[in-house]
Amino acid sequence: IVAAAKLLAELFAAPSRTADLVRQIKEVEHRADELTYAVNQRLDKSFITPIDREDIHVLVSRLDDVVDLIDGSARRFQMLHIADVKPKAHELARVLENAADHIHTAVTAIRNPGAVGREVTEIKRLEEEADGIYHEAVGALFSGHPDPLDVMRWKEMFDTLERTIDQCMAVAQTLQSISLKNA
Repeated sequence: IVAAAKLLAELFAAPSRTADLVRQIKEVEHRADELTYAVNQRLDKSFITPIDREDIHVLVSRLDDVVDLIDGSARRFQMLHIADVKPKAHELARVLENAADHIHTAVTAIRNPGAVGREVTEIKRLEEEADGIYHEAVGALFSGHPDPLDVMRWKEMFDTLERTIDQCMAVAQTLQSISLKNA
């Protein structure tokens, strides 16, 4: 998630590198799929797991969902031929990158409910910040006499970014639940 989010933030900062960055994000997404598959294979073969096997499966699936959504955001960026990035899109990409960092910290601290709780609180704050940015961004799309194609392009892009950040919150809630159960 961290690698994909960092590349997505780069994409929004350097749209001239779209093809290369989209390719790199796809590679990260492919590695995430392979990891998800490998974890699920090991779960099937393991008699004893460090935490509940269903919890591991849910967490891995939700983590993979975030990477899939980041990949989807990058693909939409390319598909919609975005050349000039709106400032609110930069902000959402930054929020996503921060949320990814907090997810990483929470995953590494999964056996420490206090530490995970602090990270979840921060991810929730970031998700709420993203909601505000999203509402401002979409509202601005419809002010004045906008170009309809620009509205469609950016509405799709903002929706995808917002959905991705919402999925980070789903990961955070899963992490908190697992951490509390395994403290």
